[in-house]
Amino acid sequence: MPAATHILQNKIPASFIDAHTGAAAPLLALTNIGKNYVVPVLGGVSMQICAGQVLALTGENGAGKSTLSKIVCGLISATQGSMLLDGQAYQPASRQAAEKLGIRMVMQELNLIPTLSIAENLYLQQLPSRFGWIDRSRLEAMARTQMTAVGLADIDPWTQVGDLGVGHQQMVEIARNLIGDCRLLVLDEPTAMLTDREVELLFLQIARLKAEGVAIVYISHRLEELKRVADRIAVLRDGELVCDADIQGYSSDDLVRLMVGRNVDIEREHSVRTFGAPLLRVRDLGRHGVVHPTSFDLRAGEILGIAGLIGSGRTELLRLIFGADRADQGELFFGDNTTATNIHSPKMAIAAGLAMITEDRKGQGLLLSQSIAANTTLAKLDSVSSVGWIDSAAEGAVADDYIGRLKVRCRSSAQAVGELSGGNQQKVVIARWLYRDCPIMLFDEPTRGIDIGAKFEIYQLLAELACQGKGLVIVSSDLRELMLISDRIAVMSAGHMVMTFERGAWSQDAILQAAFSGYAKAKDDPSGETVAGNAMRAG
Repeated sequence: MPAATHILQNKIPASFIDAHTGAAAPLLALTNIGKNYVVPVLGGVSMQICAGQVLALTGENGAGKSTLSKIVCGLISATQGSMLLDGQAYQPASRQAAEKLGIRMVMQELNLIPTLSIAENLYLQQLPSRFGWIDRSRLEAMARTQMTAVGLADIDPWTQVGDLGVGHQQMVEIARNLIGDCRLLVLDEPTAMLTDREVELLFLQIARLKAEGVAIVYISHRLEELKRVADRIAVLRDGELVCDADIQGYSSDDLVRLMVGRNVDIEREHSVRTFGAPLLRVRDLGRHGVVHPTSFDLRAGEILGIAGLIGSGRTELLRLIFGADRADQGELFFGDNTTATNIHSPKMAIAAGLAMITEDRKGQGLLLSQSIAANTTLAKLDSVSSVGWIDSAAEGAVADDYIGRLKVRCRSSAQAVGELSGGNQQKVVIARWLYRDCPIMLFDEPTRGIDIGAKFEIYQLLAELACQGKGLVIVSSDLRELMLISDRIAVMSAGHMVMTFERGAWSQDAILQAAFSGYAKAKDDPSGETVAGNAMRAG
């Protein structure tokens, strides 16, 4: 058993137990907490969390997890109910007010400034100074100490945050929230963008914080993680608390049933499909320092999974295909064309029949202030407009159709996408490209941050798209996901596509071995060092 696991499974430290009653006094107590917008989204939730305790908070997307957490951390106010912190009335007017009392939250939406360095982001509110100037040497030392604690020791603290991949940005955000006095830490899907190594480092930090008496609310859909880190499990469904108990009394199947209110076929059988001729032929596509010349075919009716470590070049390869980044070399051939198609922009890619669902749905995939209807029809506006004017009724009808088909939880198609949960936002992105009806679809982490019920709905949708003859390329950090849904799995390592496995010929160990192989070769081959180094920093 890993060291982190052993520590995390200990009970609440003895120093936080009331000597008279033998019970742990609650650090934070919630009573009848509710939140209404147009309709109730959270109803009468009561629970307690003690110092040195890890509470796993889970439920489907839209169940109320983020709403409850934001109330605790001062981002929004409750419509009803009360809170006590150390037995005293607690009603933070803002996030800053909550942080002054030691209540911190690492959100899915990163709170970083991309144009500033890692060091500046970490200590933005407390920059060390000397003679009225920022003390850069002291700031660098402080940043290196904090970065080392979360596994970022190999990165220059003066690197701009915007130059980091989302996985490393997530670790910077976690490091920032561990600075100073922290009494209760809320982690919202903290491992969604992390590698296994980074996850283990995070678990070690959680173990340390727990031993120091920090209470932790750990929000996740990854049920295998919850048993590792948590003492208790709280499950929300449709805004109601349906379970609050010792987590050791529940199996993964029990938790799934509590979350979704039904059984979910986790081991869905892979459907047998017939593949057609290649829809896309990629030949020697590459970009210096990021992706080595790469070639593969994507057949009609096929799901091609792409595995690899964060920073291996998976996302960068999709961006080259879609024209979001400019390739240095290589060609794309569509269908049976013998002449290559030049793709220099996403607009050209869409015109050629490509769709791309990005890993950063908030930053690159959605117009958060706009309605579900506007986001759904964005890639095919000519079908809901006339002489330059949007037909609102037609736009709404299209969105309502996809809301029903994809089971998007919302008030109406007029609701702003920014008000939806992460999983429902992802469904809106997918709806847009379904409406565009592109024959080739590129998915980058399609189920990141999505609950298990919605995840298998999306798996079914992907299978249906393949059965319709579409070609799908899917990047995912979840190997079990790729092994479940893919027909072939190609592995990227240090910018190279090092191996491709047919269904039935792969194993998790073989895929992982291939994923590490490029970095081992890069150490032995100086000519490959640039790509490997850049790829790791991009993760």
